[in-house]
Amino acid sequence: MRLDGCRDACLPIKIQHNVNDSSPKSHIHSQKLEDGKRSSPNYGVKTLLLAILVNVHNYSDYIHPKVVSLLYVMYLYIQLEILLAIVATMAKVLLGQELEPQFNEPYLSTSLQDFWGRRWNLMVSSILRIAVYEPTGNIASGLVGRKWARIPAVMGTFFVSGIMHELMFFYLGRDKLTMELTCFFLLHGLCLIVESVLKKCFGGRWKLPTVISGLLTTGFVMLTGYWLFLPSMYSCKVFERASAEYAQLVTFIENIIHRH
Repeated sequence: MRLDGCRDACLPIKIQHNVNDSSPKSHIHSQKLEDGKRSSPNYGVKTLLLAILVNVHNYSDYIHPKVVSLLYVMYLYIQLEILLAIVATMAKVLLGQELEPQFNEPYLSTSLQDFWGRRWNLMVSSILRIAVYEPTGNIASGLVGRKWARIPAVMGTFFVSGIMHELMFFYLGRDKLTMELTCFFLLHGLCLIVESVLKKCFGGRWKLPTVISGLLTTGFVMLTGYWLFLPSMYSCKVFERASAEYAQLVTFIENIIHRH
């Protein structure tokens, strides 16, 4: 168990275990795994989209900047998901181990809770829950009571996530910290709490149609990302670097094919 924890803390991967547990928590975890596996047939389409989006940088002068930003975000998400899928496939073929899925079609999210808890970067969410959310919640329970403990637990988790992203982008760009990324995550943490409170107030008596809630969630994530997240990515030239590295990878593969 301790070795698993060390591995999970070092790498955003987790080996899938077959656990016979009928508890609600285990059922939710199993549902996440099944949902993540449903995205496998889409990898062909996503690979095709990636091949198209990789050339966006070459035509950015002819496309509206906001559209370019949207395409860049799509490119990074698809690239990351395909890369992790390749790693999972290699682990299964070479090591006989099946890794848990990292994403579960985040563009189908119907709420912020759904997006951050069940669809986006699931392994990191799992690590933060164990390393930050639960300890903070336990400490806060003794200070403000269990009823209010979730607020500092959620905000603390999103704050740590924001700081992690700040350090990551600082490492990439060696530019001064703007704290915009931290503000992005704190804003989402605050809105997630408000969303949770509203759900409890209505108690399931009133619910938005799935299409509407999905559009609102996706729109909120995109707008706040464009406002607070993308500037850091532009300053670090993340998109240019990703395009250049992808082009180098394609050239490397082509050279190998030509040699054989």
